[in-house]
Amino acid sequence: MTDTIVLKPVPESIKTARDAVSLVASVWGINDYIPRVVVSELVTNAVRHSAPDDHIVVRAYQMNGKRFIEVWDQADGMPRTQTPAETDECGRGLILLSFLVERWGVRPLNERGKVVYAELRP
Repeated sequence: MTDTIVLKPVPESIKTARDAVSLVASVWGINDYIPRVVVSELVTNAVRHSAPDDHIVVRAYQMNGKRFIEVWDQADGMPRTQTPAETDECGRGLILLSFLVERWGVRPLNERGKVVYAELRP
């Protein structure tokens, strides 16, 4: 099963993505907490770095017994982990992701942008 939604780069899309992934998790028969946190972090980054006319694609799917969440955006920059100061309000999302998922990574898109993916733990 693959579930795909297309979103605008606006803050309201973060909740929409969380709700969609929650439904997919229920179909998969797993707790939705980790998938919701993962998609929230990835879509937040996509919203933050996208232009107003861009779109964001969220995919959740199973392949070869593994579960994946992908967020596609059209922003040029590639995500990287940071070392935020204690007082910084952002910059911890990818570090958090590293603790929550089996693995995550980035693939550039041919035209413009990238896909950030996360493989959920079994």
